[in-house]
Amino acid sequence: MSEFPRSSETQMNFEDMAMQLAAHPDYKVKRRLVPILNFGPGTGGPTKRILVLDTETTGLDWHAESIIELAMLAVDVDLQTGQPVGEVEIYEDFEDPGRPIPAEITKLTGITSQDVKGQKLNEAKIKDMVARADLIVAHNAVFDRPFVENRLEVFEHKAWACSFAGIDWKAEGLGSAKLEFLCSELGWFYDAHRAQIDCHALLRVLSSPLKASSEGKPLTGLLQLFKSSENARTILRAFGSPFETKDKLKARGYRWDAEARVWYTAVKSAEALDAEAEWLKTEVYSGRSARIGLEIQDSWVQFSSRSGKSGDRVL
Repeated sequence: MSEFPRSSETQMNFEDMAMQLAAHPDYKVKRRLVPILNFGPGTGGPTKRILVLDTETTGLDWHAESIIELAMLAVDVDLQTGQPVGEVEIYEDFEDPGRPIPAEITKLTGITSQDVKGQKLNEAKIKDMVARADLIVAHNAVFDRPFVENRLEVFEHKAWACSFAGIDWKAEGLGSAKLEFLCSELGWFYDAHRAQIDCHALLRVLSSPLKASSEGKPLTGLLQLFKSSENARTILRAFGSPFETKDKLKARGYRWDAEARVWYTAVKSAEALDAEAEWLKTEVYSGRSARIGLEIQDSWVQFSSRSGKSGDRVL
């Protein structure tokens, strides 16, 4: 089968066709995501440096599994526009886990045991990039953060944000927070489940404007994550919740901690905590006295395997 010709004239014709289709209400056009390596100058105002991170691993359990690929993008963010500025610093390496990569992981990522044989992460480069970052972002930080912290301690000493949990994508009119879906809705497609392209895709998603605004200025996902990282969240655990209330808890967004055998959720303000405590007392504990657990997590602890400051509250 012959490939499409790639001359500039043909490419322009394709783009003309794409623009015509995009202008028609019955069509949506999706373009292959091309990584941006330099975002150009900003406003000249203050910036902060963000580090976007993704891992591929041999499995889901950070206690027992290993990183096989780590990618990071570091770039400055203009705090006036919420847009990346300047050159994107890129890191990507394989690491040999010391055992065969499971077949299901190779099927998902395309990474084989031969690809990683004898490979090792560049610890000096990683430490340097992390040291210069103001905020580390992963799209599922509760997965990635324990893996990288278990591998290198330097990751413990930075603020983290999660673009999956830290932005209300439903409020943005999007039915899923999965990265491929977000990209698709914004008009891009890419070959997912490889660390570096996933990072580029996430950076582009987070550079897009959100519906919310800040003092009349457009708000991007990058700015939203910088703002949210300044505030602690409280993990609320509904100890001793009756079994028959599990559907209520699940419908409200609670998750089940199988190890601790408790339903839990997260709130981001004192007002939200008070409202949640009142809902639990009325809807879950039927007005009876009950004890709930509270754990305050700031961005230096959030999504890690480490605990924040803990306490109880009697309803």
